[in-house]
Amino acid sequence: MPAFLGRPGPSVVHRLNPLTKATLAVVTTIAAVVAGGLVGPALLVAVAVIAPAIAAGVLGRLVRLSLLFALPIAVSVLLVNVFFFPGGETVLLRIGPITATGEGLGFALEILARIMAISGAVTLFYLTTRPADLVVDLERRGISSQIAFVANASVQTVPAMVERAAQITAAQRARGLDTEGSIWRRVRGIVPIVGPVILGSIAEVEERTMALEARGFTRPGRRTLLWAPADSARQSLLRWAMLAGLLALIAARVAGILR
Repeated sequence: MPAFLGRPGPSVVHRLNPLTKATLAVVTTIAAVVAGGLVGPALLVAVAVIAPAIAAGVLGRLVRLSLLFALPIAVSVLLVNVFFFPGGETVLLRIGPITATGEGLGFALEILARIMAISGAVTLFYLTTRPADLVVDLERRGISSQIAFVANASVQTVPAMVERAAQITAAQRARGLDTEGSIWRRVRGIVPIVGPVILGSIAEVEERTMALEARGFTRPGRRTLLWAPADSARQSLLRWAMLAGLLALIAARVAGILR
């Protein structure tokens, strides 16, 4: 089957419309921030991230990638809040002038729960959705090709840079660059890799722009699509229900119903 026709996904989650999965990721991200506390984000992780990941068979990859993406921010959040939380009274540990407080630990856990919900939602979307399907679906709904291209480029930026960095690292190793061993050697090995990655990204943008212009990307009028991802009335109802639930959550937060 030609690639542009889209092969059916291996699971129900993969076969969902890309807009449905994008709505789930956006709603989960905003709801994790609005809900606050520890229980709300934890429920979001269980219902909107872990359960779909199990159904899609990507739970292991999702956990690894989510932890990889969130680890730098999580470590900084934990250290800053545990040791420098203002007004903390419950002393857990004292290291010289620095004091770890229970209030700081509780606040850090709340922030970590939000970070994991956001990271998990975005990673789940990446693992179960092809960027090309999202672009085609947006164009089918009347979104301009320029906006759809920006959305596609945004989704593909991180995977493309990671793949390019891996290729450049392999090429540099073939030329004798030492990128393994002690931390200092690895830090020194990053410098010869960063430059080619950035220059390669700029060159790729120029090549892609020329290719799009040659194919009439900026021509006026609506384009004819040969294929579009499947959608259904149930998924449309589910998207509106998620948006309505998010608005209700925001209204409850503004009204003071949620502490």
